[in-house]
Formats: sequence, C-alpha cells, structure tokens
Amino acid sequence: MQRTVARAVNVAGFGYWSGRDVNVDFRPAAAGTGIVFVRHDLDRPRRIPATVNHRIETPRRTTLSADGAQVEMVEHILAALMGLSIDNCEVWVDAAEMPGCDGSSKAFVDALQSVGTEKLKQPRARLVVPEITRVGNDDAWVEARPSSSGNLSIKYRLDYGPSTPIGRQTIEMTVTPETFTDELSSARTFILKDEADWLRSRGLGTRVTNQDILVFGDEGPIDNELRFTDECVRHKALDLVGDLALSGCDLVGHFTAHRSGHRLNAELVRALLVEGRIEQGLRRTG
Repeated sequence: MQRTVARAVNVAGFGYWSGRDVNVDFRPAAAGTGIVFVRHDLDRPRRIPATVNHRIETPRRTTLSADGAQVEMVEHILAALMGLSIDNCEVWVDAAEMPGCDGSSKAFVDALQSVGTEKLKQPRARLVVPEITRVGNDDAWVEARPSSSGNLSIKYRLDYGPSTPIGRQTIEMTVTPETFTDELSSARTFILKDEADWLRSRGLGTRVTNQDILVFGDEGPIDNELRFTDECVRHKALDLVGDLALSGCDLVGHFTAHRSGHRLNAELVRALLVEGRIEQGLRRTG
C-alpha cells in the first residue's frame, strides 16, 4: 500500500551552490499525490512534481521545473523518500536550492524516521522492467534488467583510475528501507581538489568547507575522514536511487551503472516509462 509521512517535519541548512539558507518541510499528502515540491517563497505557491518529465539539465545536480519555478539539488531528498518507501509527500521549501547538509541523505532520513509513516488505502504502483534496456556509451552507461525477485536491486561501478585515491569501487545491493538507511543514506558527496578549486574560483560553493563534503587530494580526503572505505561508490548509488525516484512509482528490476550520472540515469527512467509496464494502480503523472 502507499505511504506518506505521519506528520510534518523540518530540515534546515544551506545550498552548496548558492550558499543560501533554506528550510524544507516534509508534509503528509493524500494517496496518488506522489512527491511534489512546493515553492512557498514566491508570489504564490508553485507546485513542482518530482517526475522525470519535469527534469531540466543542469551540471552536477538534478533540477526540476514547473509553473515558472525550479528546485535544485533534489536528488538526496528524493533518494531518502524512495529509500524509505514514502511515495506521497509535499516538500515545502523557501528557496530554489535544497540544503546540502553533510552531503548525504542522512539528515533527511533521520527527520523522516523521527515522525514515521502512515499507510494509505491505495495500492502502490510499480514499473516492472520487461527486458534489458541500456543508455549511454562504452565509457559511461546504465542499464535495467528484469528481476525474478520482485525487488529493486542496484549495482554501481565507479572508476576514477588506479592513479587517484578514489580508484575503482563497486557496490551491489537490494534496496530496502533498512539497507538504504544502513548502507547508503550517510554516504557523502565527493569531489577532487582541482574541481573544488575551480568551482570556488568562480564564486560557487564558497560557503562549503572540506568538513561539509569529501574533497580528495592526492593522499585522500582533506580535513575529513571516510565513513566507509568505499564511500564514494555508495554515494553514487545513493544518487542513482534519487534519480530512479523520478519514475514516480516503485521499480522492479536490477539496475547496473558504470560511471553514469544524473543525465544518463534520467534517460533510463524515460526509456523505462515508455517500454515498461505499470502494475497495481496508476502511474503518477505531473
């Protein structure tokens, strides 16, 4: 059955790109609502459904647009909601960019778990992967395969090459609220020092410190410590879950990604919505 949050809960922070303070209120929503962001800082509240048809391309993050408004850096919020099997929620925000917090989904998961969920009276829609579907090229790709288990499982292969402290990492798991919470939710955003320096030289991310995200120098994280030895690939898997949430329904299939990012992940979701079949209710639309 569908679920929503049992009562409203707030997470506050600042946007990594803009440096602007932002409040996020997770509010209960009726069955069939889906995940909807609401910008209440504008002249009137603007509703932005979290579906792939509202996604617009921006570098290094997932951005949604509708009714003349945008929300950015939504992937960690979407990952938390999907990872915890919450499929109806209004996310009220007072700025365009979502809070970076510690670079993971942990703050959102902690808040949502503190209030719990409420079961609704409509069945959950699910998209069943009918055949192998792949997007990308030899360098970076993501694919979906049918699954006989009736679950969502993922495998991510990260490859920064043998000469970097990140190197090559792989993770594979079945996604459940328990595994997402324990294995993925606290994995943080990472970046190479050269990339961080380039962004800061252009006035981006100037409020972010090396304690807020993982900045990798030649010897590893600078002024920070890893939570997992393979934290980087865990974070990429977290991002994958967040992007798959743009399907607007549960997914049944095995997803394998090799060096993919937000754009390819969203391409796969679009392809699956065309090729897959929806069961147990109607697909949410925006």
